[in-house]
Amino acid sequence: MIKSELVQRIAERNTHLYQRDIENIVGSILDEVVKALARGDRVELRGFGAFSTKERAARVGRNPRTGDSVKVDQKFVPVFKTGKELRMRLNGKA
Repeated sequence: MIKSELVQRIAERNTHLYQRDIENIVGSILDEVVKALARGDRVELRGFGAFSTKERAARVGRNPRTGDSVKVDQKFVPVFKTGKELRMRLNGKA
């Protein structure tokens, strides 16, 4: 599902809301999650899961085409850990 499909499904279930308002709400929520992760904060949505960042150390990689060594800088990557309720629902236990 992409963002526009999410907005469309929410709009179908909430006919009293304007689609542009739903787009603004969904966009604001996602922007706040991104800003929190950029600050190094953890974002937890109870029953759904938690977003955090993980540091990847600098390393020497290989160019798969040429086999040359390539320096890969340190970076932070987003990590998502599912919540207990989500895992239970996915496995048909709820």
